[in-house]
Amino acid sequence: MHKGKFNIYFIKFALNLVKMTLTAQQIANIVKGFVVGNPDVTVSDFAKIEEGKPGTLSFLSNPKYLDYIYTTQASIVLVNNDFEAQKPITATLIKVPDAYKALASLLQLVDKEKAKKSGIDKLAFVAKSAKIGKNVYVGPFAYIGENVVLNENAQIYPHAFVGDGVSIGKNSCLFSGVKLYEKTIIGDNCIIHAGTVIGSDGFGFAPMADNTYKKITQIGNVIIEDNVEIGANCTIDCATMGSSIIRKGVKIDNLVHLAHNVEIGENSVIAGQVGVAGSTKIGKNCVFAGQVGVAGHLLIADKSTFGAKSGVPSSIKKENETWMGYPVQEIRNFRRSSAVYRNLPDLQQTIQELKKEIEQLKKSIGNK
Repeated sequence: MHKGKFNIYFIKFALNLVKMTLTAQQIANIVKGFVVGNPDVTVSDFAKIEEGKPGTLSFLSNPKYLDYIYTTQASIVLVNNDFEAQKPITATLIKVPDAYKALASLLQLVDKEKAKKSGIDKLAFVAKSAKIGKNVYVGPFAYIGENVVLNENAQIYPHAFVGDGVSIGKNSCLFSGVKLYEKTIIGDNCIIHAGTVIGSDGFGFAPMADNTYKKITQIGNVIIEDNVEIGANCTIDCATMGSSIIRKGVKIDNLVHLAHNVEIGENSVIAGQVGVAGSTKIGKNCVFAGQVGVAGHLLIADKSTFGAKSGVPSSIKKENETWMGYPVQEIRNFRRSSAVYRNLPDLQQTIQELKKEIEQLKKSIGNK
């Protein structure tokens, strides 16, 4: 499509977002898809495909939901280009290279059109030495410490704590109850969800001769680079010395703990309840499923993927491999081991039966 036409369609789309009334053809123009069905049908809301109603837009990308495409009441459904209907479908389809990505783009556009808050609430505390950029929002009961820098369009929701010397980049958002300890650095376009604590002390204690523990003072900080999203109730500890670093593009789920001096490589994804012990360095484009545990002082190669509940006790040197189990092993070996494990009761019974047969043979031979 010609760039000028695309811009025109984008403007029309943005204007219609206020009313949330969109035609199939308008949506197709934005997501660079093509319409199969009525191009003039309109939608005013989004819905899951199994809960679709007239006037809603839905999508199909997971084969598990394929049957719903034939029964959904949604007016428009985004589907992948390779989708071929096996039965009649009442909805208008928009075919795109990737339905899930197309939906994400539409939802982002809707979110951008929401009116953003700005201004400093009279019930917020902002230190005189703080530097506040344009269109910044600071909600009631938020605390902004000495020498804090809030760059333009930053959003600080109620009850957030921003400690001394913290810097928050453009368009970044701290939701209610986020706590940033001193010297934390947050890049541009970051989202930190409610209850997350960044910059708390790492777990450092030296054992003493009398069996007590002496606290090792943590004097480092945390650096969060651009385009990072961190879920609710996470904890990222400051470095003992230097910085704990979350590189650009990282996405972190809820209830994740990253210990002191940990480094997470660009565009890595970490699911809920993952724990990474101190001084471990994780490469780029890694994927951690839920409840993975990683020991300290390790190096994890780029593009490593770990299945749920895996335990990682040693460094991973091979790139682009999938790992599973405790301790982790390559996924192929894990699957073979799992098959053996499932058969252990039968194997045990077989061994017991063989033992009995051997004993009977021994007795028979002895008698002869």
